[in-house]
Amino acid sequence: MRLRSSALIVITLAFIALTACSPNQSPDEIRERTARDTATLKRDTKAVAEGIKEGLTQKKAVDLNHSSRGELADLPGIGSHQADRIIAERPYANSHQLVTRHVLSEEEYGRIQDRVTVTR
Repeated sequence: MRLRSSALIVITLAFIALTACSPNQSPDEIRERTARDTATLKRDTKAVAEGIKEGLTQKKAVDLNHSSRGELADLPGIGSHQADRIIAERPYANSHQLVTRHVLSEEEYGRIQDRVTVTR
């Protein structure tokens, strides 16, 4: 993703440089166009950075009662064996039952507690 945004920046800067050097434009027109293109580039770069930040911080909640084995195994510190144990103990009334039913340790639960939900 960073490579893609870096490439976008390089291409935009090259475009600005090529269009700004047009021999038919006055220096004022060149400055105006460069300022406008720079402002556009700045806005677009900020939007890309915000999108990357949002994508990195967004956490998808996994429902303990309905998620697939693969979705459960994608949780931090949860492997396929633990995902099978979670599925075998269904249904759950709340997510802390993973600990009270001895499916996960308190430490393992602490790593995923903000990423799991329970619906009936």
